[in-house]
Amino acid sequence: MSLKIGFAGTPEFARVALETLQGAGFDIRLVLSQPDRPAGRGMKLQASPVKQFALQHGWPVAQPRSLRLDGKVPDEAAAARDTILAAGLDVLVVAAYGLILPQWVLDAPRLGCLNIHASLLPRWRGAAPIHRAIEAGDTETGVTIMQMDAGLDTGAMLLRESLPIGDDSTARLHDRLAAMGGRLIVEALHQAEAGTLQPVAQPAEGVNYAHKIEKHEAAIDWQQDAATLVRRVRAFDPFPGASSVLDGVAVKCWSAEVHSGGATEAPGTVLAVSPAGIDVAVHGGSVRLTELQRPGGKRLAAADFLHGFDVKPGQVFG
Repeated sequence: MSLKIGFAGTPEFARVALETLQGAGFDIRLVLSQPDRPAGRGMKLQASPVKQFALQHGWPVAQPRSLRLDGKVPDEAAAARDTILAAGLDVLVVAAYGLILPQWVLDAPRLGCLNIHASLLPRWRGAAPIHRAIEAGDTETGVTIMQMDAGLDTGAMLLRESLPIGDDSTARLHDRLAAMGGRLIVEALHQAEAGTLQPVAQPAEGVNYAHKIEKHEAAIDWQQDAATLVRRVRAFDPFPGASSVLDGVAVKCWSAEVHSGGATEAPGTVLAVSPAGIDVAVHGGSVRLTELQRPGGKRLAAADFLHGFDVKPGQVFG
């Protein structure tokens, strides 16, 4: 491949795209990723999945804390600018990088910056499109390859492909979309090289924003109806994990389903307990919790969870 590619990304979603580009034979000249962060029980500094993959293949990696030349770390931004300009990039591929790209970055590559965004733009611009699509009850989502501009996910659409959501959790849907994103960015770069990309402006209708997921959203609200609650459980797997307190113990719920029966008990009341799950009253009905986790424990199917955690009808999740 004759295109000189730069890549900016940080988490696993981006690593999949970078691996796909590498497998397709593209010439990767430079990789940008977020600075190493503390992680794990020991909170030791850990390189991002993208950085780890780049180092395995001997690609140069830059990790500025900011790319704003007038920001808090102008020296880091200036060093990154020198590195990017020296690479002589034809295009910069961006996927879940986590830093705002100022205009000088957008202008640096000959063909600009192409973003892999995990939604059908203009729906779910912003930080958490996969989570929010599930939470909202969308029946489909997809990937948009976008020509980046100075706005928040407002650039022209280059390629767009959809897929059904079904009963996916964020974890499962993430993996499907990551694979799709890798495939589409390869296709987009082939078209860019051939000069056949056709930019399409995003419509003004249907714009909404996928705000960042906050930890406080994990608390289960038993006053919600069953369908809404179950969607939130799926949306918050693997982060932050839907949770509630039972007898003073914070219990995470990783899987739930709408239960058939109605309920007259107060929301949060345990209705029945069986190896199939824990039935809990919610507004206008009930849900069955089928995969749970206690502090320090593993995610377990309900039957296994109940071996070590005694739950009885009449108890109330708070």
